[in-house]
Amino acid sequence: MRRFYTLVFLAAAIVAAGVLSAVATARAGASDASGTTTFTTSTAPTTTTAPTTTTSTTPNPVPVVSKFPAAGQLNPNSVIVRTEPSPSAKKIKVFHYFRSDYRVQEILAIGSKTGSDGQPWYHVSVPMRPNGTYGWIPAAAAQLKPTQSQIVVNVSRRTIDVYRRGKHVVHAIVAVGAPGMETPLGHFYVAATFVPYHDPFLGVYALETSAYSKLTEWPGGGVVGIHGTSAPWLLGKAVSHGCVRVSNATAAKLKRYTPLGTPIVIKS
Repeated sequence: MRRFYTLVFLAAAIVAAGVLSAVATARAGASDASGTTTFTTSTAPTTTTAPTTTTSTTPNPVPVVSKFPAAGQLNPNSVIVRTEPSPSAKKIKVFHYFRSDYRVQEILAIGSKTGSDGQPWYHVSVPMRPNGTYGWIPAAAAQLKPTQSQIVVNVSRRTIDVYRRGKHVVHAIVAVGAPGMETPLGHFYVAATFVPYHDPFLGVYALETSAYSKLTEWPGGGVVGIHGTSAPWLLGKAVSHGCVRVSNATAAKLKRYTPLGTPIVIKS
């Protein structure tokens, strides 16, 4: 605003200078033979300003990945997940950039398709009950990259295996859900991670999955976690409320090899 008023003041000063110059010229006009002073009229020069050309830039479109699974985060603050790749399809839920616990919402897409609007859409996993819910979001609403890792949990064998860029990097024994509180089977992904400083029961590191169980040890309940343990002698048994327990040494490897968005397969 100050700059605006400065420009106005300068413009007014220029105009005033032109007027004073005209008056001075008139007073200095030549006198005629009768001794009468003749005033001459002076016209202030006209200044022509060249037209200004404004160039508008179009933002670069968000790249659409072609290799799946792919994971990442939202571009807008929120997006509606729909049952079909169409703006008019039924709403399943709304993804927000921040979850209710203020962690960033991680997205996992398993494929893409051109929607009814002629635009690309991602087929995404939806963390909610029932397990195995999938929906569609516009591809422009998320910035994704192909995943590099995979977690495979075998409930009957009580094992966990991790693959990173095609290499088998982890094999270990786990504890799984007890009868009546079984670890759910299906395809999920790593939705959040944290170090449970104030809960040694969860060990040195914990992964929150997109799976839901009847009851788990997870803070808030209901969500299936893969975490370390303060009771390693229970590994290899079906004793949890649905979570997958690993040794603290294995948990440290999960921290290294399985970032947010890592796909998880839990099988019998």
